[in-house]
Amino acid sequence: MDEQKTTGTLYIVATPIGNSRDMSERGREILSTADIIAAEDTRVSVKLLNHFDIKKPLVSYHEHNRAAAGQAILTRLLSGETCALVTDAGTPAISDPGQELVTLCAENGVTVQAIPGCCAAVAALAVSGLDTRRFTFEGFLPTDNRQRAARLNELSRETRTMLFHEAPHRLCETLADFAAVFGGERRIALCRELTKRNEEILRLTVGEAVAYYA
Repeated sequence: MDEQKTTGTLYIVATPIGNSRDMSERGREILSTADIIAAEDTRVSVKLLNHFDIKKPLVSYHEHNRAAAGQAILTRLLSGETCALVTDAGTPAISDPGQELVTLCAENGVTVQAIPGCCAAVAALAVSGLDTRRFTFEGFLPTDNRQRAARLNELSRETRTMLFHEAPHRLCETLADFAAVFGGERRIALCRELTKRNEEILRLTVGEAVAYYA
């Protein structure tokens, strides 16, 4: 009788968003035992691996190669290998590469396991001082002006706490958009460099935030 072929496992491994001591013991164990590690940027991930003295083959998996790289990783998983997916910081597939690979594995019967840990959005929400009972995660707004306006218009009546990511060079523009759409009196928390030496959390109104960064 033919032996039943066993597939490998894809591990979604959360990594620190700044402080290396936030790496979980289980996360280190998975990175140490996986056959391969798929990384958003191998140059970033190798620094973390070196810090924990982990020597494992790295393959690249990011926004621009996800189709081809995802198929290559799937082939190895179907052959029985295990793969740990990491991004530059935080939890893969949460506003970072990974969603398509998880879907691909699910469609092909490959087990996917979460190795929980840091998530920048959740960390920011927890210290924001805003309502944490109901919230929506919006990630990065579109950079295209028309798409951006359409997205903000959809959110104009949103009463739940909203979580956004934003690049420093676009912050002033985004705050101005928030003031126009949500009003200057809406409470906001701006969280940067979380868990790092220069961590900063500002809790103010949108109007005050516009003035602060003007």
